Amino acid sequence: MPAPAWLTGRLAGIELFAGLSDEQLDWLACAGTVRELGDGQALFVEGAPADGFYILLDGEIVVSKLVGGREQVLTRHLGDALEHQFIGELPLLTSDEYLATALAVGPARVVAYGKDAFFDMLERCPQVCRVLLPVLAGRINAMERQAGRSRMLEGLGMLAAGLAHELNNPAAAALRAARELRGLAPRVAAAAVEWGRTGEEAEARLVARFQDRVGSGAALDPLAEAEAADDVADWLREQGLGQTIDLADDLAEHGVDRAELDGLAAGLRPDALAAALAYLVPVLRIRTLAGDAAEAAERVVELVRRTSAYTNLDRAPQRDADLREGLEATLALMAPKLRNIRVRREYGGVPDLQAFPSELNQVWTNLIDNAVDAMGGEGELTISTRREGDHAVVEFRDTGHGIPAEALPNVFQPFFTTKDLGKGTGLGLHVSMDIVAQRHGGTMEVDSRPGDTRFVVRLPLARDPA
Repeated sequence: MPAPAWLTGRLAGIELFAGLSDEQLDWLACAGTVRELGDGQALFVEGAPADGFYILLDGEIVVSKLVGGREQVLTRHLGDALEHQFIGELPLLTSDEYLATALAVGPARVVAYGKDAFFDMLERCPQVCRVLLPVLAGRINAMERQAGRSRMLEGLGMLAAGLAHELNNPAAAALRAARELRGLAPRVAAAAVEWGRTGEEAEARLVARFQDRVGSGAALDPLAEAEAADDVADWLREQGLGQTIDLADDLAEHGVDRAELDGLAAGLRPDALAAALAYLVPVLRIRTLAGDAAEAAERVVELVRRTSAYTNLDRAPQRDADLREGLEATLALMAPKLRNIRVRREYGGVPDLQAFPSELNQVWTNLIDNAVDAMGGEGELTISTRREGDHAVVEFRDTGHGIPAEALPNVFQPFFTTKDLGKGTGLGLHVSMDIVAQRHGGTMEVDSRPGDTRFVVRLPLARDPA
């Protein structure tokens, strides 16, 4: 069927076809099929077999990709510049499937070339290659940069989730301690005044020694503590101190038993015992709460240290790096995702090496994340480090379903993924390989079979990263 008379002239105005002969333009017009698209109509969809190359004649095409369950716009083609005049060459050359979805925004018109026609075009019109290849390289680089940003954002999201999870308990403990301390302050002040008025000098020294001594033993389990509280309550009743029975739980919590109380009562006048206990209990409680708050604060400081170790925001980007520190920081911040994963550490002696630690942490994050996905969230992950000659070796081994043998040669290629639609960009391992190889002069290898997949990263010990 002859091509529309207007199409040859229209194709001659496409920059991709600049310099082609009339014969070549006529062939292009006959080999292509004009397609009219309505608003929102799909030119192609992500995951479908890649079967076409398209020249945009009129209108707008928006390209989007499902990433992490959300639709992410990659680019918009308006035909106003060379890189926006054609679409579809990348999946034809690098993949069997479309890597994204292309939809018309308003009415649009394209010329479609089937897969065979596309490769015939490259053979019949070699001038097209000289124009197409730089655009193709630019698109690959742009997608790599976007993938890097996406991985960074995913890392920040994981970092935020990990911090929120880990900070929740110490923050709640510190808040509880602060609230209780605020309530105890007036109580202990009043009790101190009363004890100061009641206790004699020798009694004050005895109570001070008692205060320093108690609470240093091992904590009781809940059942034993309840039994101890009942025993202390009985002792208080025996001493005629039933009005202070509410002190029994606090005394038992601090390890105060009947024998301790007998020793205290032996050195105090009967009328001073109630005042001493009313003073001691809130003081001991304050000491415990202060310890709880300090422990919570130390936990927060440790989390901040781990976060700093992961991001390296407070250090030079290139420095002597301890690989184990980065691995531990990454594991700590991925803790929520590793909840049902058994993590085995087999760290051998590896010296520090010149590296970009934050970038290596992106590699560790990606490899651990892939392992968790491969195991379906449950299994065993083994991370080992060792020295082999003049290289440091980091190995990640998981018990997941494995990578099919036919896929192994392609796992580091851009846009290749074995994950379900919308769960991977196909660039995570490619970007990781780039960090290892280009930035650090290292290598990354994979070996896989069901139940045993190993990614091995080798980094030179005596090379300045490029």
